Amino acid sequence: IHFIHYICEPVFPNTIYSMSRKVRVAIAGIGNCASALVQGINYYGAHRSDSIGLTSYSLGGIVPEDIEFVAAFDVTEVGKDLTEAIFAEPNNTIRITEDLARLDVKVEKGSVLDGLGKHYHEKVKVSEKPSVNVADVLTDSGAEILLNYLPVGSRLATQFYAEQCLQTGKVSFINAIPVFIASAAKWQQSFEGRGLVCAGDDVMSQLGATVVHKSLVKLFVDRGVKIDDTYQLNVGGDMDFYNMLDEERLEDKRISKTSAVEAMIPYPIPMRIGPSDFVRFLENDKICYISMKGRYFGNIPVELDLKLRVVDAYNSAGVMIDAIRGAKLALDREISGPLESISAYCFKHPPVQMTYSQAKANFIEFVEEKK
Repeated sequence: IHFIHYICEPVFPNTIYSMSRKVRVAIAGIGNCASALVQGINYYGAHRSDSIGLTSYSLGGIVPEDIEFVAAFDVTEVGKDLTEAIFAEPNNTIRITEDLARLDVKVEKGSVLDGLGKHYHEKVKVSEKPSVNVADVLTDSGAEILLNYLPVGSRLATQFYAEQCLQTGKVSFINAIPVFIASAAKWQQSFEGRGLVCAGDDVMSQLGATVVHKSLVKLFVDRGVKIDDTYQLNVGGDMDFYNMLDEERLEDKRISKTSAVEAMIPYPIPMRIGPSDFVRFLENDKICYISMKGRYFGNIPVELDLKLRVVDAYNSAGVMIDAIRGAKLALDREISGPLESISAYCFKHPPVQMTYSQAKANFIEFVEEKK
C-alpha cells in the first residue's frame, strides 16, 4: 500500500441538524499533529459536503467548524498566533489550506518539565519568556477541553496539564500521546470527582500501523489461523521520530502499541512493536512494516508482509475531530470520568480494549444516545 485514502460514509446521512454547538478547545504542544488539526478544521469548513476522514460530517449536531481554538501552549514559538506557530520549523507536514485566517490565539509558554528530550533540544530553542499559569489561562479562555499533543515521553508534562485541567474544575482532558491518564484509575477518579471527562490514551490513526495490525491479527484469529509471531517496525522523518531516538522515552509508547495488538490474540506469542528509526528525508511521511507468521489447515505455514505509507499528522486529525465532538456530547449530557467507547474507538490504550468494529459500533451508539 503506497498511500491510503480511507473514505468514511456518513453514519447519519438523513439527519438534518439545525443547531450548531461550539466547542472551545485548548492545545498543549504545537507540532505537526496540531498543524493538521487546525488546518483540517479550516478545510472542512470550506468543504461542507466532504466527510472523507470523519465518522460523519455532523456528529450529534456538531460539525468540524464548531471546534474553536481558544488557547495554545508550547515552549517554542511563544507569542506567535496559533496559525503562525503551526507552520514554524521544525514542523514539516504538508499544507492543505492557503487561506487560514488568524485566530488571535497567542501561543503561551507552558512548563518544560520533561517535554523535550535530549534529541529534541538539539533542534529547538526554548523561549526565554516566563511560563504562564496554565490553569488561569484555561479559565480565562473559556476552554472546555484541553487536547494534549506533547512529544512522546512527556510523562511529567502530561500529568502537569491534566492537573491544571482538574485545578480549573471546568476543563476536560483528551490525551493524544502514550502517557496513561484516561486508562489509569487514579486519573479516572480525579476527573469523575470534578464532573469532568477524560479520553485517551495515545491517538490511533485513521488508517495507521496499530489499527491495521490489530485488524489483521483479529482476522487471522477469526479465520482459525494460529499466529506464531509478529512484528511491526515504523520509520519517519519528523520531530516525533527524532524525539523517539531517545529510547528511554519509548517505554509507554511500546506498551500502548503492543497492548492494542495483544488484546486481539487469545494466547501469548513472540511480538515486537514500536518505532524503529528516524529517516530525515521522509519528513512527515511514516512508513510501517508489518510481518505475521502463522499456520492454518494441516499445519501449513502462511506469512504476511505489509508496507503502509501515510502522511502521519493528517492520519490522526480526523480521529481527533471525532474525539473532541464525542467529549463535547458527553459534557452536554453531564457525563463524567473516562469515556470508554470514545477512547476505544479513537485511541490505542483506552480504559477498555475492543476490536475496531465493536469500538466503532459502541461509539456510534453513544453519539445517537439520548440524554
